[in-house]
Amino acid sequence: MDAGGAKGKAKTDINVTPLIDIVLVLLIVFIVMVPGLSRAMKVVVPQVQVTSAPPKPDPNNILIQVDQDGSLMLQSEKIDAEGIKSKLPDAVMLQPLNYRKVFLKVDEDVKYQVMVDVLDAIRVASDSAKKKSLEQLDKFQGQDGGDVKVAVSLKRRAAAATAPVS
Repeated sequence: MDAGGAKGKAKTDINVTPLIDIVLVLLIVFIVMVPGLSRAMKVVVPQVQVTSAPPKPDPNNILIQVDQDGSLMLQSEKIDAEGIKSKLPDAVMLQPLNYRKVFLKVDEDVKYQVMVDVLDAIRVASDSAKKKSLEQLDKFQGQDGGDVKVAVSLKRRAAAATAPVS
C-alpha cells in the first residue's frame, strides 16, 4: 500500500474508487425509482360555463346589510338590532338543517362597535333558533341544526371617488 508520494511527501491524487462506488449506487437507485415516478393521476378539470345573466339569489339566504350611517336591513326591510333578535330566529328556522347561514354586508365606514353589536345580535338569534329546534326535537328527528354560520363582506366605494385629482 502506498502511503505517500516520492521522498516521504503526501500523495496529492484523489482516490476515486469510493466516489465511483457511491455514484454507481445512486445510479441503481434512480434506475429503480424512475418507473414508479412516471405514473400519473388522472385529473378532471372543471369546465367553465359562460352565462349572460348572473345567477338568481337563493331565497334561503339571509342577508343583513349595515349602511354607512349604521342603519340595518334584513333582506330588503329596514330593521334595528332588537328586530334582528326577534325576526332572525324564525328566518333561520326556515333554512335546511346544517346549512344555516347569514350573510352580513358592512359598509367600510361603519364603526367597529356597530358591527360587533350586529354580530352579537346574530349570535343571540342563533341561540334562540337552536332552543326552538331543541323544543321541537321530535319534528327534526333528533337533529338540532347546529349554529348559524356568518359570512362577512365589506362594501367599498368606487376607487375613482377617493382618487386624488391632479
